[in-house]
Amino acid sequence: MADATEDRLLYEHAPCGHLSTTPDGRLVRVNETFLAWTGYTRADLGERRFVDLLPVGDRIFHETHVAPSLRMQGTAREIALEIVCADGRRMPVLVTSVLDRDDAGRPVGIRSAVFDVTERRRYEHEVLAAKRRAEASEARAVRLAQTLQQTLIPPSPPHVPGLDVAAAYRPAGDGRHVGGDFYDVFQVAADDWVVVLGDVQGKGADAAVVTALARYTVRAAAVDHAAPHDVLHTLDEVLRRADTDRFCTAVLVRLRREGGTWRATVASGGHPLPLLRRAGQAAHPVGSYGHVLGIMPAPVFVDTEVEIGPGDALVLFTDGVTEGRRGPRLYGAERLAEVVDAHRATAADTTGAVLADVMAFQADDARDDIAVVTVAVDAGPRPPTA
Repeated sequence: MADATEDRLLYEHAPCGHLSTTPDGRLVRVNETFLAWTGYTRADLGERRFVDLLPVGDRIFHETHVAPSLRMQGTAREIALEIVCADGRRMPVLVTSVLDRDDAGRPVGIRSAVFDVTERRRYEHEVLAAKRRAEASEARAVRLAQTLQQTLIPPSPPHVPGLDVAAAYRPAGDGRHVGGDFYDVFQVAADDWVVVLGDVQGKGADAAVVTALARYTVRAAAVDHAAPHDVLHTLDEVLRRADTDRFCTAVLVRLRREGGTWRATVASGGHPLPLLRRAGQAAHPVGSYGHVLGIMPAPVFVDTEVEIGPGDALVLFTDGVTEGRRGPRLYGAERLAEVVDAHRATAADTTGAVLADVMAFQADDARDDIAVVTVAVDAGPRPPTA
């Protein structure tokens, strides 16, 4: 007798709801736990079927999926449903059902365990909401990064009479983060232009602030200082006084037209030297390395002057080109020079070829930002082809 009472108490007050129905789903027995959760009385349930306790959508799902599974497999495990309680509220549940058969294999009833997952569902909703908020925040950050990057990278180089100028920029990875590479081409006076290419350490919003500071400092300093090394000194001083621990490298070229040729003055602040490609000659570095900008107490920058005539070109690039990796191998300066030598049609031809080759070398997965600027002296009108 004691065992029977204990079994009854265990059934009635189990930590889950227990339901017994006929094979067609008519309720014949429910435990106290289920009644307490739902607010029904045994009289309320009377001749009702289990599906009568479900909202319309779950009824359809039960009849088209759960019931067939029970008939064919004899069980349906952890089915997510909602129970419409006596007061109209919906209680999320997980239901596991077993179909009982007699010795002849005929269905005689269905036993179901019902678990209240209200708190679990609330947690899942909170996690989903947090995930959606994070995705929305990331999407906003990506849009902001792209917008900010567009302000730091000119959409296209300006038209410079007598020069053919082309530039390319490829952010690292999937482009979601603002990189530190920047370039600019701007006019100071008639037949007097400045080209600058730089790389601020790091990525993200903090790097973008320094990038913007560097770009506009160069523009302002180039108006007051004719010599590129003086412009770099000004940029170095501004960076050291700024509230940042980020450093920068940059190469600056001042181009002045003198008669039929252009005089290029090159200065580097810790940046890879540009390649000079003369008509009929192999490309080679030009200029002298100076100190990295923004960290040295007394940096030194050196101007190097060269004349460039029709068919000559200067190719500026960031270390995302030469330090591109394929496993342990670096892209390297030698391969870059070979590509520059092999593509001489236009500045865009050279720039595009460099970008395409370094991306192919890395299997289209840039580990670092890549920026390339080519400045070529127009070769003049070409003879008509036959």
